[in-house]
Amino acid sequence: NGLWRLHTLRKFGNRRASSISNFPRAEVNEVQKNSQNTFNFKNLEGLDHVCDGITKISTLPNGVRVTTENTPGHFSAVGVCIDAGSRYETPQNIGVSHIVDRLAFKSTATYTSQQIRNIIESLGGNVMCVSSRESIMYQSAIFPQDLPKVIDIFSNVIRNPLVSPEEVAEQQETALYEIEEIWKKPELIMPELLHTVAFKDNTLGNPILCPEDRLKTMTPQIIKDYISTWFRPERIVVAAAGARHEDVVELVLKHFGDMPKSPEFNAHPSLSYAVTSPSYKQSKTSLYKTITTAATSLLSLKHPTVSSVPTQKAHYTGGTLFIDQALPHTHLYIAFEGLSIHDPDIYALTVLQMLLGGGGSFSAGGPGKGMYTRLFTNVLNQYPWMESCVCFNHCYTDSGLFGIMASCRPEHNNVLVDVISRQFDLVTSYGRGGVTQQELIRAKNQLKSSLFMNLESRMVQLEDLGRQVQVHGFKISAEAMCKRIDDVSLDDLVRVARRVIKEKVSGTGEISVVAQ
Repeated sequence: NGLWRLHTLRKFGNRRASSISNFPRAEVNEVQKNSQNTFNFKNLEGLDHVCDGITKISTLPNGVRVTTENTPGHFSAVGVCIDAGSRYETPQNIGVSHIVDRLAFKSTATYTSQQIRNIIESLGGNVMCVSSRESIMYQSAIFPQDLPKVIDIFSNVIRNPLVSPEEVAEQQETALYEIEEIWKKPELIMPELLHTVAFKDNTLGNPILCPEDRLKTMTPQIIKDYISTWFRPERIVVAAAGARHEDVVELVLKHFGDMPKSPEFNAHPSLSYAVTSPSYKQSKTSLYKTITTAATSLLSLKHPTVSSVPTQKAHYTGGTLFIDQALPHTHLYIAFEGLSIHDPDIYALTVLQMLLGGGGSFSAGGPGKGMYTRLFTNVLNQYPWMESCVCFNHCYTDSGLFGIMASCRPEHNNVLVDVISRQFDLVTSYGRGGVTQQELIRAKNQLKSSLFMNLESRMVQLEDLGRQVQVHGFKISAEAMCKRIDDVSLDDLVRVARRVIKEKVSGTGEISVVAQ
């Protein structure tokens, strides 16, 4: 959540919303101007190379980008990050990225699925495919000497998948079971429904999970068309950590260098489109009234509609969704439109998320584990009937979601909204109950330490590197991020809190509420 890779602070499983970091354009230009040292490799002439400290980036003639950080360690990590995902789906292929994810490492034009399975098992490493709203990433952690084998496998499953009817049918059954299990777990399905409500009928509102009624319509041809449309060289970044840059570039040239470039294809187009405003008027100050009056119309949204223009800019709509289902606890998500990665206030918003923090009623830990965050001290410690209360911040390339999720026993529903709304209100003001300088310092220190500790993981380092280069075209160092975190003042925090919670970022300005 928040800065790219800081979303690992609050992971909700593999199938998660992607979050990426932002760096003010003026500072980026200065950093690049001072540190873009061009280097030449004897057998890699004709490629564009950029060296920024430990991070090296090369661009192949067809647009494929290769980035590496050769940090020491006993094993390497390599991945292929593709600018694809559920936000690029249309009503004709809704749910296809979910099936593409499930079909990863199946039979190709070169290998059978059993051969691929045998190769992966022989490596003794960790190989996986993860899809999200804005990316599909094939990644692995392996011994350095096995780098050629992994890149060979990646190139085959990405470029030459067979997508046989038998394999599609098998994954349809597996996906159905997965979907049914996720719908039984509110902590997994509620964030998905929140996006569907917040970005109704467009881009980020497209479901990550394939709707049940679309599984049987998912033909091999639909899957192949999606792959051929979005798995283009200019949308591909091959990232590696713990490997020599020259070695990785040579391997990528061998396996991806002959992919034809599509010059007419814009990797990140933004199209203008008409947006229909909601037919109702809702004030942010009338949140409790909105929930209590709308609760009479209970909805079931297992088959949400999607945008017909897959490359349009995300448009935040807001809205409400209430699911009438017998559960031991009531689960509530309240969200506002957040900030995109290109907004300079994203650092302050991420600090605000850390400051609010939260967790579960049985969370274990002490100092440094978030026990002094606002949602712990002001909510979980004050209201014993509260089961969980956590602040979340989903950040995307052109929008975001910021809010609080909470759960409690149904007999306390009448005060749940008041408690959460109070926490939103307090962080938008100074004085009694407002944010203090001590809280700000603690939140910034927690954010910085979490950033560095998470980046100790090879796989986190890999995904951070791949996604940053994919979105920005360069890597923002952890030190540069910490500098921006340190620059956040108390005035910045309150101003950004007011901007997100009490004002309108870019969309309708409506609140998004999902309750079950």
